[in-house]
This record gives sequence, structure tokens and C-alpha cells, in this order.
Amino acid sequence: MCGCNLVVLHPSGDIAAQQRDLIVISTILMLLIIIPVMITTVLFAWKYRKGNTEAKYEPDWHHSTKLELLIWSAPLLIIICLGALTWIATHLLDPYRPLDRISPTQQVAAGTKPLEVQVVALDWKWLFIYPEYGVATLNEMAAPVDRPITFSLTASSVMNSFFVPALAGQIYTMPGMETKLHAVINKAGTYRGFSANYSGAGFTHMQFEFKGLSTADFDGWVAGVKAGKDGALTRQVYLQLERPSEKVPVHFYPTVDPALFKAVVNMCVEPGKMCSSDMMALDAKGGLGLDSARSMLSLTYDKYARRGSTVFGGQQTFVVGLCAPEDLSAAASAPLSVGGARVIGGGQPAGFTPISAPSAVQLPTLRPSNI
Repeated sequence: MCGCNLVVLHPSGDIAAQQRDLIVISTILMLLIIIPVMITTVLFAWKYRKGNTEAKYEPDWHHSTKLELLIWSAPLLIIICLGALTWIATHLLDPYRPLDRISPTQQVAAGTKPLEVQVVALDWKWLFIYPEYGVATLNEMAAPVDRPITFSLTASSVMNSFFVPALAGQIYTMPGMETKLHAVINKAGTYRGFSANYSGAGFTHMQFEFKGLSTADFDGWVAGVKAGKDGALTRQVYLQLERPSEKVPVHFYPTVDPALFKAVVNMCVEPGKMCSSDMMALDAKGGLGLDSARSMLSLTYDKYARRGSTVFGGQQTFVVGLCAPEDLSAAASAPLSVGGARVIGGGQPAGFTPISAPSAVQLPTLRPSNI
């Protein structure tokens, strides 16, 4: 105990302080029943010891209404108190819930813009992206004192747990998913952050510094990051960065690809990879090919479309081509047309026509809404 600084019981952020209070109050409530039980256990053993001939010997005693009420009512009341306390705290300290106060005496002012920080757990290091400032850092994070922070978190490979004990409770980071955390730091200082979930050989060194700074000092820190010599954090740089490595020093990236975090979450940083969000959108429409499209028609409730009562009529539509959003710009310079209607698609030859469907299926006139 002498070697611990007990930061969990002496935090510097309001969320962590509320979590500390929850731990302390819950412990006290449980001790209200635990301590009396421990004391009475010793007293009973002493009073009814073999050498005490003055103790009453009542072998036929079997019931006492007063003792029954005491034995059952006390724990029941404590459980009710713990349940109510936990229910309230579960909602108030929900990591996805935006902050409504800075401290017990200070509410979040109307119009306050939280600091947005995008966090990526790598093997074995932490990447922080500040979209508001267009910068990124590795293994170092800073935030102004008394300003709400909104974290968006994900991971590159395996599950990790983002934890700054002085700031707030831990929150998991998972590949292909995005989690949220809202917090605030109330005292200036340098605090320890780390992964609280084992993630491989370099887990021990997966740590970073979290700096709570005044507004002026934070602006100076951002200026220092923008003056960093590590270059732009592009997708190519990220692909090198996500490779497993240990004890990586702090890096400052003065510019960053604004779509990088979204690409990390959707696991499509590498060129040519389909984003999981696009894949799910295709799956929601029944996937690719005529068979899957026809299957979806029987599952979709379209009271009017297939009966010809809409603007576009009731014709069946099919996927005939795919293109990434960045490819759409190429289509504008050389628009294609099939059946007299413009087809959106990039890099197709001038004589492009869709692959013929089975003879039993009549392809409709293609419209932009079909693609």
C-alpha cells in the first residue's frame, strides 16, 4: 500500500471523482453489515466458549421474531440502497452521456464546444487525432482544464482498454467498432494513461502521457504539434505505424488525413479495400447479383413501388457496378449512358455495357437511382 499513489481515490477529473464517490459509498454501505457480523461472530464465540459455565444452555430454542426481522431487514435495506445508488450512477456516469457539469459547483455553459479526440489503439501504442486542429500525436495527449472532452475510440487489431485513472473509468476499444467516452480534467498536471486489457507481447509498454493544461498552454502545445517534423499522417504512414512495435517515442504529426479515423473504424485504410460500412449497406440491400436482389424483393414491404404507383414505377432494380466515393469525381468528366440514361461510374471504357442478365430476366432502363 505504501508503494501506491491511490490515484483512483484521488482523481483530477469530475467523472473519475464521481466514480470514486460511488466506490467509497458502496463500500461503506456494505461495511454496515459486514462489520457487525464480524464483531458478533467474535462475541458469540467468546460468550459460548466451553469454559463459560454462566452462559445459558437452551438446546430447544429454534425461533425469534425479533432476530429474524433484524437478520433479514438490515441486509434488505442495504441492498435496496445499493441498487438505487447503482441505478442512478449507471445513467449519470454512462460513458456515452455528454457532460452536463464541469465540477460539482460548475455546470457546462450553453454553447460550449467539447474537445474532440479520436483515439486508435495500435500494437502497442496510442494514436490521438484532433480533427478540430487537424493534427495527430502518438503516445502523448493533452487537453485544456475544465473543457469537456469527447473521445471516439477504436482499435487496429485486437481489443484494448483506454484508461486514464485520474480522468475517468476505462472504456474498451475494438477493431471495426467505435466506442465513446465523455470526460473532463479539472487540475493541471501530467497523468499516466495505459491499456487495461492485455493485448500481446508489448502490452506492458503500451502507455502514454495525458497532460492537463491551461487554455493558453494547450494552445501552445497545439502550436508545437503543428511545428512537428514527423510529417503528415497519411494513410500510407498509418499503415506503417500500425505494424507491431514497442517503446515507440512520442511523435507529432502537423497534418492528418481528415478521413483517416473513419477509414480505420471501417477497416479500409489500405487502398482497394471495401469499407465495412459500404459492405453492410450492400448486405442491407440483399448483396450483389440478380438472385440476391430478387430475394430481397420478396422480403421488402413496398406496397406502392412494385405496383407502379410511384414516380419511378414498379420496375425491379439491380446492382450492375461498384465504385468508391473517391471514384465519383472521374465519372463527372466522362459520363456514361446505357439505354439513354446516365450511368455513374469511374474508369469505364466508352463502349461499356452491363453484363447480360439471364434471358428470363428483363433488365430495366438504368437510372442513377439504380446504381
